[in-house]
Amino acid sequence: MSLVFNDTTNKSGIIQQLERKCGFNDGDISGNTLRMAQFTADVNLAFDNLLALIFKLGGDWNFDDSNHSDYPIITTDLVAGQRDYAFTADENGNLIVGIYKVLVMQADGSYKEIDPVDQQSPNTNKTNVDSLTDGLDAQGTPTRYDKTGNGIFLDEVPDTNRTGGLKIYINRESSYFTVSDTTKKPGVDGLIHEYLVYEVAYKYARDKRLANKNDLKEGLAEEVVKINNRYGRRERDIARNLTPNYENNK
Repeated sequence: MSLVFNDTTNKSGIIQQLERKCGFNDGDISGNTLRMAQFTADVNLAFDNLLALIFKLGGDWNFDDSNHSDYPIITTDLVAGQRDYAFTADENGNLIVGIYKVLVMQADGSYKEIDPVDQQSPNTNKTNVDSLTDGLDAQGTPTRYDKTGNGIFLDEVPDTNRTGGLKIYINRESSYFTVSDTTKKPGVDGLIHEYLVYEVAYKYARDKRLANKNDLKEGLAEEVVKINNRYGRRERDIARNLTPNYENNK
């Protein structure tokens, strides 16, 4: 069952489950301004941890919080003479936590995916990054990019301005809860909403040395198994190939 954030009528929200699992009376969190702020912050921190698990399991299906109003794609202008482009947040101010694909507009207006390289890695073929490091600033249409800090560096300096010339596919932070939220639900599969409850409740019980802390820890572990099952094989429209494992028994 999917969970809303705060349901004081039917007592079925995340906050109400936390009241019960943490040993509070009904309304001790939802009706207390300080506790409500504290537990809202804790739920949001748990959401960050949940997303970290989901991103790790993403495979060929890239997760995005369903509460976001747009897709996790950023389009920005390609500027003649500019090699580096910083990406800290999307157009709505959501923090970007990862870049996984970059496309560059070609002369005919089409987009072409360019290849990632790592100019700092000792294992990188240096011929692939020469144009990033030789200081000659060769101009043209970029074919590779290097992720450094919160931005990307293009292997060739763009030789022309192109409106919307860069298209970046990203992972970003979740759509967080506020203390005033009621019917808002976590933007993930409804079958794993209880992860947020168990993580927050377990950490509270651990810190307060509550008698049910081990039970909550077991519940949290069960929720992690659910996440693995739900998101570890999400892209069912993509065929899987079996790879044989050869062993030398000599």
